[in-house]
Amino acid sequence: MLIGTCPGPPACTAVHTYLFVDGLDVIGRSDSRAVGLGPDILLRPGGPLYPADAARSVGVASSQGHTTLHIRVRLRGATVVWSELTYPGLDDGVIEEVCFDLEQYVGEIARAYGVCGRAATPVR
Repeated sequence: MLIGTCPGPPACTAVHTYLFVDGLDVIGRSDSRAVGLGPDILLRPGGPLYPADAARSVGVASSQGHTTLHIRVRLRGATVVWSELTYPGLDDGVIEEVCFDLEQYVGEIARAYGVCGRAATPVR
């Protein structure tokens, strides 16, 4: 898994999160009209992409102001599972579930948030 963020202005008007699994853009391949929600929403410490004992549905992308893409995040032992996916893989077969090593997964979220945290944190 690799998480990247759109730099925001001047490239676009907001900061978006990109979710890549095995080199594939999960959001773009799931819904080409959607953009990832902001890293301040998805990547903040303890935020919705962090795994928990109870499975939960997480909105990860929106189109025209409405959340359009949800994934189910759950913890299975030392493995983080994303399910309820529907994006085409490299062979054009539908990918419905992906698994990540817990330590690597949490490390990647923390790394991505650290890179964008200042730009994504609203100024009060």
